[in-house]
Amino acid sequence: MIHKILYYNGSAINYQYEGNGEETLVFLHGFMFDLRVWAPLVYDYMKQIRVVAIDLPGFGESDCCAEVHSMELMADVVKAVLDDCGLEKCVLAGHSMGGYVALAFAEKYPDMLKGLCLINSHALADSKNKLQIRQRMCDIVAANRAGFIIDFIPKLFANCNRKSLSDSINDLKDYAIYTSTDGIIASIKGMMQRRSRIDVLQNIDVPVFFVSGREDERIDSDIVMVHAAMTPFCELLMLPNVGHMAHIEAKDILKPRLLSFVRICFGL
Repeated sequence: MIHKILYYNGSAINYQYEGNGEETLVFLHGFMFDLRVWAPLVYDYMKQIRVVAIDLPGFGESDCCAEVHSMELMADVVKAVLDDCGLEKCVLAGHSMGGYVALAFAEKYPDMLKGLCLINSHALADSKNKLQIRQRMCDIVAANRAGFIIDFIPKLFANCNRKSLSDSINDLKDYAIYTSTDGIIASIKGMMQRRSRIDVLQNIDVPVFFVSGREDERIDSDIVMVHAAMTPFCELLMLPNVGHMAHIEAKDILKPRLLSFVRICFGL
């Protein structure tokens, strides 16, 4: 993988890319993670297609860009990375918060998309209850960032997978522990401010691949099924015994399906 730093309005944005050809897949990680979360998928794909993985602002080796990392701001960062790579078209795959960014990108830069993959993500704005939960998260992070990370990450996995995937969970906690308080809170505030993008799904003119876990405690799989029903051209992968981390909990299933989706999108 080739490692690069792009300066976006004076802030360092870290990304990696590898591979050749027209078929391009861009990975956007979720809240509390960085581009390393995609390693099992990237290493399998990079000799077959072009792969780009980005540290979103405030995570990994990327700087904070603002007090609030709105989904629109992060979409602009993704656009800057693609321009830096000389890419005109891609399939964008976003996990959780990365999916919110991908939807904002689809709204702002639809001509750059060949397809969209939403992994454990959805198009709704936060409910009133969810907004209250996120505000409490901000308070907890400000008071005890490390404690928040240690408690938060294991709960993203289905209970039935936490023991067998304990090494992966510990690696993710080790990565996340270096994330700054400012970076975490900026992304939480950005998610709180995001609007519903149901209209983006309803009007999108490229294929959408929804990936959902039946045991996801953060996003109801029934919501994802409703999203799929309203999307003109889509594929839905509903995974049993999987929580909010489908790309890790079911990576052997997702790997070939996502690669096939990329090739379908570029073959249209």
